Amino acid sequence: MNEFMKKILFLHGFYASGQCVPAVALKEAFEGEADVITPDLPMHPKEAVSFIRGLIDSEKPDLLIGNSCGSFYAQMVAPVMGVPALLGNPHFQMTEFLKQRIGEHQYKSPRKDGKQDFVIDETLIEEFAEMEAIQFDNCNPDFKDRIWGLFGERDTLAHFEPTFLKHYEKSYHFPGGHTPTADEVRNWYVPLAEKLLRTNLDSK
Repeated sequence: MNEFMKKILFLHGFYASGQCVPAVALKEAFEGEADVITPDLPMHPKEAVSFIRGLIDSEKPDLLIGNSCGSFYAQMVAPVMGVPALLGNPHFQMTEFLKQRIGEHQYKSPRKDGKQDFVIDETLIEEFAEMEAIQFDNCNPDFKDRIWGLFGERDTLAHFEPTFLKHYEKSYHFPGGHTPTADEVRNWYVPLAEKLLRTNLDSK
């Protein structure tokens, strides 16, 4: 790989994996221009944040791109680790999402460890509640213009643009739902990601 090639770390949503449609679409769109890292995230939030921070330390990405729960994590980690982030349809109240889905489930895209089954229970919800309570504690006024939000106009799951705008300024819309299609990733996520990368480069 070109040593000067940019690195992007993509953080998938709760039911997804590093092989989900947005992840694959980002890899394809940035082929030859950026190395897109798309790991499977741990299900438990503290493990996930620790895992993400470790990846940032080792891989030193130039940009984080999240979707849904992945954006929830990206928002918490980005200011601390000094990496700009594009938050796609961030879900800032994962507890409410999970309370309606207690029980057994399957991931919607393949996981590298082959484990497709998981359980949502009260313990998991309590873990997310702890993180929700502190999720904006690391907001940095000097960093707020480096965290951008992208919101689907037909998103039926997450409606957190008002919450986002309490802390950040750059908010964009696309005519899609909660999980972007491959075309929506190419048409909306990629141009904004490229712009954010350029903006971050210019600010250094």
